[in-house]
Amino acid sequence: MAFDIDYDNSAAVSGSEAYGAKWQAQAADFRDSLGQRARLGVPYGATAREKADLFLPEGTATGLTIFVHGGYWRSRHRHDWSHFAAGALARGDLVAMPSYTLAPEARIARITLQVAHAVAQLADEVPDLPIRLVGHSAGGHLVARMMAADVMLPEAVADRLTHVMPISPVSDLRPLVGLKLNEDLRLDEAEAESESPALLPRVRGTPATVWVGAAELPAFVDQARSLAEAWDVPLVQAEGRHHFDVIEPLLDADSEMLERLFAV
Repeated sequence: MAFDIDYDNSAAVSGSEAYGAKWQAQAADFRDSLGQRARLGVPYGATAREKADLFLPEGTATGLTIFVHGGYWRSRHRHDWSHFAAGALARGDLVAMPSYTLAPEARIARITLQVAHAVAQLADEVPDLPIRLVGHSAGGHLVARMMAADVMLPEAVADRLTHVMPISPVSDLRPLVGLKLNEDLRLDEAEAESESPALLPRVRGTPATVWVGAAELPAFVDQARSLAEAWDVPLVQAEGRHHFDVIEPLLDADSEMLERLFAV
């Protein structure tokens, strides 16, 4: 049986309360530094949060990296993460960061469909070029869901996916049903199962790497391992990394994380 403390990353990481404000400040500075190369609030759907921020490389884009943020599907905004585009941007990709409707306004199944729509729409920004998907925590779950048959990405878009990287993903939602956070998520057993990437057939053969911090909560290490085993793909357990700093290698174009994401 899972308990709330098993999934409480804020309680598990000393100083976790500082990350939100720090990231927001770094993200704002990053957007300002790009000037006209930051296209903000580009709509991909009809609702208020169905928008994406696009960060353009200095020259012609060589691909598209889409980063999907976390926050347990019920918090955070694309503006909190802008600076994490730096590594992929330096490698020549256009980087897109979509928001999505949050719980409890939207259930997870609806959020999954919004992200699929975002991927399809954003693909038009760089026709015919490679697409890489990366997401953190709940965002890791959402990019993993793009690999399942029921998501139905357009074939022309799915064929362009070159790598999918769920970072610290929640891949089996069934343990969340009994947790307090489910008051917002409103998961029942059926939706928890149908929205769990580790339980669904992976119909796309897109290369993938599952990434998790070795110092994360055991539940998150187990979630990452379950997905890697279900997909039969590499699992990287980053030494010394916890749930919040595990994504810092996205800042560095030469990091192992980016090397894997951009591997051909």
